[in-house]
Amino acid sequence: MVDALRLFDDSRLEALTSRFRNVRVAVLGDYFLDKYLEVEPALAEPSLETGRTAHQVAAIRHSPGAAGTVVNNLAALGAGRLVTVGFTGDDGEGWELRKDLAALGCDLAHLHVEPERVTPTYLKPRDRTRSGLEGEHDRYDIKNTQATPRRVEQALLASLDAVLPSVDALVVMDQVREPGRGALTDALIAALSERAPRFPQTVFWADSRGRIRRYRNLTVKVNQFELVGESDPAPDARVPDHVIHAETERLAEFLKAPVFATAGERGVRVSGPDSATVPSVRVAGPVDPTGAGDSFTAGAVLALAAGATRPEAALVGNLVASVTVRQLATTGTAQPSELFSVLALWKEQNS
Repeated sequence: MVDALRLFDDSRLEALTSRFRNVRVAVLGDYFLDKYLEVEPALAEPSLETGRTAHQVAAIRHSPGAAGTVVNNLAALGAGRLVTVGFTGDDGEGWELRKDLAALGCDLAHLHVEPERVTPTYLKPRDRTRSGLEGEHDRYDIKNTQATPRRVEQALLASLDAVLPSVDALVVMDQVREPGRGALTDALIAALSERAPRFPQTVFWADSRGRIRRYRNLTVKVNQFELVGESDPAPDARVPDHVIHAETERLAEFLKAPVFATAGERGVRVSGPDSATVPSVRVAGPVDPTGAGDSFTAGAVLALAAGATRPEAALVGNLVASVTVRQLATTGTAQPSELFSVLALWKEQNS
């Protein structure tokens, strides 16, 4: 077992999770809508016009995606206050997304409705007769193809400055790979790096698909491939442990902030001075890794804001992720009460 976690037990987990209800969190970033189309194969019919198969959607479900996935996980874990900072389009997908976020109890005052933008959406058709990932069809994405207008950028900067004095943690979710098309423009990233040192008691946490090295002064989460700059790893690729250890410390020094580097079943490497590799929970049976990183983020951020050490926060994040990956064909969530049994399993696996 990791030395820094040798005394971590149910009472410590209870002490941390009981404080989640007092934590105020703002999530700044790219809000997507995850929209699942449940296709009934038995109802398929040929199109009269083309002769091609017309798939019949028997049910539709949707939930917040990207930055919204983190919000969903924070809500399930019992965060005390949730503030959304970003934008949606003035469209049907935006209406659905805002409705879902409102149902979670979010403060939407800083989630701007912008007619010049579309609401980024992942359309996920799936065969409802086939369980798990086997039933998924090709995905259809709706994205913004033009740069984020300066006016929208300025509105987000004003919202950032409005919410920072009143939150305990700010989570930054930089989902859009194309530079300048999402919420995290050059100006927003620069503002975050400049403002973070002004709020030393606030947890600043960033997750970015392509620009993580620009988030100076913010705690960052990277996966093993982002850590070494690998954008298209082979399915069976893995970065050696000694490289992860060295690059985690190098990135932390460059950013002047802590680094959490995830490596799947091998766990999470936390940068020094309390550096450690925190093992993951080994889960049996089929798993769905969709959203696992976001659920890790939610657990780790709440733990840090509740007073956890960095290794403790990594462990809590791992516990949360181990629950969500067992929920197939959806972006799962975890309740605090579910973490105690997986902590027992983790301790057994690492005794």
